Amino acid sequence: MTKKAKQQRTYALDTNVLLHDPTALFRFEEHDVFIPMTVLEELDEKKQGVSEVARNGRQASRFLNELIERNNSHGIADGVPLTQPEGVKLKGGASGRLYFQTRTGNGHGKADNQIIAAVLQLREQHADAQIVLVSKDINLRIKAKIFGLDAEDYENDRALDDFSLLYTGATELPADFWDRHPEVHSWSERGQTFYEVKPRNDEAWQPNQCLYLPGENSVELRVLETSGEKARLALLHDYTGNAHSVWGIAARNREQNFALNMLMDPDIDFVTLLGTAGTGKTLLALAAGLAQVMDQQRYREIIMTRATVSVGEDIGFLPGTEEEKMTPWMGALTDNLEVLANPEDGGSWGRQATNDLLASRIKIRSLNFMRGRTFLSRYLIIDEAQNLTPKQMKTLVTRAGPGTKIVCLGNVEQIDTPYLTETTSGLTYAVDRFQHWPHAAHITLRRGERSRLADFASEAL
Repeated sequence: MTKKAKQQRTYALDTNVLLHDPTALFRFEEHDVFIPMTVLEELDEKKQGVSEVARNGRQASRFLNELIERNNSHGIADGVPLTQPEGVKLKGGASGRLYFQTRTGNGHGKADNQIIAAVLQLREQHADAQIVLVSKDINLRIKAKIFGLDAEDYENDRALDDFSLLYTGATELPADFWDRHPEVHSWSERGQTFYEVKPRNDEAWQPNQCLYLPGENSVELRVLETSGEKARLALLHDYTGNAHSVWGIAARNREQNFALNMLMDPDIDFVTLLGTAGTGKTLLALAAGLAQVMDQQRYREIIMTRATVSVGEDIGFLPGTEEEKMTPWMGALTDNLEVLANPEDGGSWGRQATNDLLASRIKIRSLNFMRGRTFLSRYLIIDEAQNLTPKQMKTLVTRAGPGTKIVCLGNVEQIDTPYLTETTSGLTYAVDRFQHWPHAAHITLRRGERSRLADFASEAL
């Protein structure tokens, strides 16, 4: 291994880093990468199956094989140049070298101990180099630090550095907003009021961002577009009263009214709703979907899916068809349908007829079989989207065909998938990447509307 400058490092990668992101090999810029032999053995063990982990394991092995074959004439003892393969587009690129463990390690027992032994051996061989172990396993990082090794989490997959900086979709305007914009131009068109203002330097608005003025003269606006030095705003529809409810559901707070406006707008193709339990995410999405499928006939049917904890694994051991196997996971759907399918008259027969009618227009699908599908004129609801990886989120969103709307629901405080955090979740990734697109909208629901018991429990427990 060549002598490095003081600022250059060698990153030793744990297996879970490559299983989480096979392109991690090419994300360390000018620094070198070291692969212990135990990592290659674990990749070989994990490559079997059709899960996301198995696919990533096979892809990581292909990348390693391609790098070695490119440099086969020169051998690998002096390192392999980390040139990006065709089809892999990453910012910055890699200019370091890839090294493999060439001596037998001293570790025994668990693979973690063998990886630590390999990294300690590397440090002994190159005392002047800065060696850093990269792992998504907290316990392995703790072990490494006990042995005096530098250990870090893999952070290149983060959508943003701090979750508190995530785009919320709504902004409170200052009380003197109209005084700040004396040159505002307003007009009415098709029963809706529009405004054209010149944003100030501190007003960096995004398309479909909701703006509101609280107080007696409360106003709720939506940013339609920002072009040049002007921004076009529209007065939001009021869904708070029963007279303007959506499938019998009225907004109980400001954020729910924002959400219904975005869900009912045919010009918005992608909506993300983020909020804690009881904020009404699923109920609002279903109500808007039923109104547009049954009444307006804008979409053919509602397709609902959710990320189960075992995403990508076999959903066997449950009887019936795909829909029947997914039914146990869809308690949120059935609970909300009881609220939405409750006719005031007609008795038990009327309720059963309504349930049968709605069931014929709502399909339950598993994420396992989404690859390769295309949805035409469908209203697709993805529940528990916080458990999706960015790659899985891309796989789902790219299923949309002409006339399809996708609604992603989730609560990042309830992530159940290993190695996913608030900043690396596919839901966070989608919110951050879609905030500048004029056909996408995001709303963070803050106020719980389930019951006073649930509200108190979420705060006190």
